[in-house]
Amino acid sequence: MLCTLARARKWDLVESLWTEMNAKGVAPVNSTYGTLIDAYSKRGIKEEALAWLQTMQSQGIEPDEVTIGIVVLLYKRAGEFQKAQEFFRRWIRGAPFRLGVDDKLVSHTNVCLSSHTYATLIDTYGKGGQFRIACETFTRIIRQGRSLNTVTLNTMIHLYGNCGRLRQACLLFQKMGEFRCVPDTWTYNILISLNIKNNKVKFAVKYFARMKEAFIKADVGSYQTLLYAYSTRKMVREAEELIQEMGKRDLEIDEFTQSALTRMYVESGMLEQSSLWFKRFHLAGNINSDCYSANIDAYGERGYTLAAEKVFICCKEKKKLTVLEFNVTIKAYGIGKCYDKACQLFDSMKKFGVVADKCSYSSLIHILASADKPHIAKSYLKKMQEAGLVSDCVPYCVVISSFTKLGQFEMAEELYKEMLRYAVQPDVIIYGVFINAFADAGSVKEAINYVNEIRKAGLPGNPTIQVDSIIR
Repeated sequence: MLCTLARARKWDLVESLWTEMNAKGVAPVNSTYGTLIDAYSKRGIKEEALAWLQTMQSQGIEPDEVTIGIVVLLYKRAGEFQKAQEFFRRWIRGAPFRLGVDDKLVSHTNVCLSSHTYATLIDTYGKGGQFRIACETFTRIIRQGRSLNTVTLNTMIHLYGNCGRLRQACLLFQKMGEFRCVPDTWTYNILISLNIKNNKVKFAVKYFARMKEAFIKADVGSYQTLLYAYSTRKMVREAEELIQEMGKRDLEIDEFTQSALTRMYVESGMLEQSSLWFKRFHLAGNINSDCYSANIDAYGERGYTLAAEKVFICCKEKKKLTVLEFNVTIKAYGIGKCYDKACQLFDSMKKFGVVADKCSYSSLIHILASADKPHIAKSYLKKMQEAGLVSDCVPYCVVISSFTKLGQFEMAEELYKEMLRYAVQPDVIIYGVFINAFADAGSVKEAINYVNEIRKAGLPGNPTIQVDSIIR
């Protein structure tokens, strides 16, 4: 009943039933506490779950293996791998669980745990960076003659691969038959993913083929992992064949893989296919904000400004605009040298209820300064400062460099003084801009002044600064 109420998230009724148990003298046992700890843990209520563990300990009830596994899993879900390890080791040592109570130690050093508990421990050690201990635990299972299951072997294969031991992962897969374990979909998915991670796409394809030969049904994850790998490597023919296969099985392509496919077509110069692919997902309403921005960026980076703009408009029509879409479209306008459009788009952000972030300002300022438009860039730098988004001298350096490039030293120094008034500290790069600019213009006195400023600030030298030529 406790389990049923917990699954339904009826926490008040859980506590009410607990009170009723106590009132009627029904004593809780290990499985009672295990059920409660597991229920609260699975629903992300970690503190409440740990409170039940404390209640259990205060009653002098020693956790059994099942409860131990549940608590280890609780800490693992919370990312507290060290605590999970410490808790398990405490139980293995037989240390008392009641604080301040001198209980007799009950050692579990030679205990034979279940395969499920071992799999949980191996995964916990692996995610906690304790690779050696995970391997020792796995060796202990074999030494004890315990029967292994596919879950435990999958965990070890995954762990070997993530620790850069792909060869051992593949060898363990080959030995699964010796352990009388049959690979499942997850086994193959792990191997496909690990090989792709190590840029061994051909081997990933082989495992995908072996899965089919073994009559193990590939799931959507199997297909998407491989399809994403094809997309990012511009393997158009292979990607399209896999898409057809997925279509026959009515398997959906997620929006992130869709974005990768659009980029694949764009980078392969297949604009018509990229447009058709994007529209298919856009019209179905299957694209989120992150993926709209990824599609805009795919076009923008290749200089297809009009196509990037069209994707932005599509996003606007779906009312999914965020600062991401504005930022990548501004970037696209910069690459396409559409400077007026970049400024207009930035200025329109408020109208859509979007607040410009540091990236928005930095991108536009860099675009304008690089286009020899420092006066316009300066106005946006001022707005950035007023918004409290200037954390270093980089945006000032970009605009100052643009002014010096145009020979407008007075404007550059005025902006430098403004920067100091805002307590933004200069670095060696900004000094270098002034030194090199004045040196090139033959203004030795001014250049030396900035050399002295570097020395006063105790900043290291910069090989791009023409200090030696100035001194000579």
